[in-house]
Amino acid sequence: MSWQPEVDEIERRKTLARRMGGPEALEKMRAAGKLNARERIDALLDDGSFREIGSLTGAAEYDESGALVDVLPSNAIIGTGRIDGRKVLVSADDFTIRGGSSESTISDKWIYAERMALELGLPLIRLVDTAGGSVRLLEKQQSTKLPGYASWEQLRMLGEIPVVGIALGACAGLGAIKVAGSHLSLMVKGRSQVFAAGPFVVKEGLGVEVDKEELGGASVHARGSGLVDNEAKDEADAFDQARRFLSYLPPNVDNLPPVIDSDDPADRRDEWLLEAVPREKRRAYQVRKIIGAVFDRDSFFEVGRYSGRSSVTGLARLNGRPVGVLANDPTFAGGAMTEKSSQKIESFVDFCDTFHLPIVSLFDQPGIMIGPDAEKKGTIRAAMRALGAIDQSRVPWCTVVIRRAFGVAGAAHGRLGGINLRYAWPSASWGSIPLEGGIAAAYRRQIEAADDPDALREELHEHYGKYTSPFRTAERFGINDIIDPRETRPLLCDWMDMAWDQLPRLLGRAGRTMRK
Repeated sequence: MSWQPEVDEIERRKTLARRMGGPEALEKMRAAGKLNARERIDALLDDGSFREIGSLTGAAEYDESGALVDVLPSNAIIGTGRIDGRKVLVSADDFTIRGGSSESTISDKWIYAERMALELGLPLIRLVDTAGGSVRLLEKQQSTKLPGYASWEQLRMLGEIPVVGIALGACAGLGAIKVAGSHLSLMVKGRSQVFAAGPFVVKEGLGVEVDKEELGGASVHARGSGLVDNEAKDEADAFDQARRFLSYLPPNVDNLPPVIDSDDPADRRDEWLLEAVPREKRRAYQVRKIIGAVFDRDSFFEVGRYSGRSSVTGLARLNGRPVGVLANDPTFAGGAMTEKSSQKIESFVDFCDTFHLPIVSLFDQPGIMIGPDAEKKGTIRAAMRALGAIDQSRVPWCTVVIRRAFGVAGAAHGRLGGINLRYAWPSASWGSIPLEGGIAAAYRRQIEAADDPDALREELHEHYGKYTSPFRTAERFGINDIIDPRETRPLLCDWMDMAWDQLPRLLGRAGRTMRK
């Protein structure tokens, strides 16, 4: 009367599934220096925490008597697990079975995983290694299908749960969408590629010969187009970045971000900050060093470092509480709003607003990028979209103007409506236009006609310069306060106490879908 035979059958089928694509296919993965899908899951999650769903899914072969002969498992492996004790859902492509092709799998399985993550409010991590569609499947299926997955609620997911997409091989078509359509997208340098279609399709369609790396490698997307946020040196680094990224985020929009204990004193004062910004206005400085001095030690996690490089975006902590960080890097385009940096700001602000992360802006903005190339790219439109995202945000803001805030782009320092605390260092200056350009435009004829043009320019600069002192703005309460740079961290930690108390009002309000 026992059901032991059926229980044995369960274990037999699970054993067959664990063979994946077979010894030869697994050996090819190892020879290429890549982990297989199950090894990747184990490397990502807490030890022993993975609980697989749908392990029996696959194409079975039976003999004439109806007895099972073999099973080719589905090339989508899904299940729940934990990262630092927090529950997540993982969906991994098994490249050893038909190259992880999205069309050769049972789509209901990976879509179920994504819907489960959405309905249960769990962060989703996609381990993407898929060859995309294949013409060989037409004969097997005896038909084609109209593209799309009606039950895949990808855009809704981006407004409700954290999604991480990691490219671990050549990811084409749907695989590219799974990577790029994430809050954090990662690719392994030299091992991952992301593209709409691979080299063979490109050659047939455009007559252009290009290899996978040239078409969609890390240098193209993680250091160029911005389609992918971060590159990793290897798979272990990619998994570490994913774990760290999720450590700042709530599991969904119905919860607050997690707080950790911090041994970094809230009243810490870094003496170096007093000289962090040079008096010579044309000299650049290292803004990431300032970030390191202001936020909790070693807490800054940068997102999208190599695209839109005049803007810096990332996550950090203040007294153990997560916060979004916006800054300008004057070593690239002087810190100006370029097309790429504007897109980066827009996406990042939407992300912070969705997951209730207060935003700190360390601001040094000379203006929207100028010149023929900037105009051809429609930079002003991209900048206005970034300003729109800032204005529509609802999370608390605190701005510290550390050097410049000029022109339309100067309004990107923070949300203008609501209570956005605004402070400035003594090195700050602002206005509708920088003095140098403004004087050159307003006094062009006088300067050209002067016996000593340089002397006149200097005289005019000295005359107008006295009106640009931040103290004059403070006299009219145009800035909340001018602060000693060394007081920045204590002030921000104190602000964070107030900001954190406001966050419960935002719970359950799904943010706008990510515009990336």
